[in-house]
Amino acid sequence: MKTLVISLRIFFFFTLLTGIAYPLLVTGIVQTLFPAKANGSIIISGNNMTGSLLIGQQFDSARYFSSRPSAVAYNPLPSGGSNFGLTSEKLRTMVADRKKAFIALNHLDRLADVPAEMLFSSASGLDPHISPRAALMQADRISEIRRFTGVQRNKLLQCISQLTENPQYFCFGEERINVLLLNLEIDKIR
Repeated sequence: MKTLVISLRIFFFFTLLTGIAYPLLVTGIVQTLFPAKANGSIIISGNNMTGSLLIGQQFDSARYFSSRPSAVAYNPLPSGGSNFGLTSEKLRTMVADRKKAFIALNHLDRLADVPAEMLFSSASGLDPHISPRAALMQADRISEIRRFTGVQRNKLLQCISQLTENPQYFCFGEERINVLLLNLEIDKIR
């Protein structure tokens, strides 16, 4: 009986320590030091939550830069890739269809070299970034559609340049642009 009481005391002590005290301490520290990151890097535009810097979104309107394709329809709960291999006929068909759609949407030459991120979904299906090259390939379309609202190509190029992020720690990955930030920025151009 004495062993059972000691075991229950230890159980309740560690339940309180690791199940309540530690999570509250860590949450308090993170909320104090890094509140934006702790809350999902949410972007608030006006009084509305527009999205997160960390999760890609679909932009259906031709007035906006297109995001990278998503194998999970930009749903963060079942995030993941398509798991199609390079020999998959379905993958080849999807890539060919995406290439045709990107070329048609942006009025490019049919032999245009479309960046890979506009053809393949990311491993998570939620990547919020595209390359500066992919953004530049879309600039003419957007400036043409938005010409009556004062969006000129040179202003778009300036936005692309300003929002281009360097590789992480200057050595990991490549230059990239967060599509949500870019689309919010072009909405501000007058």
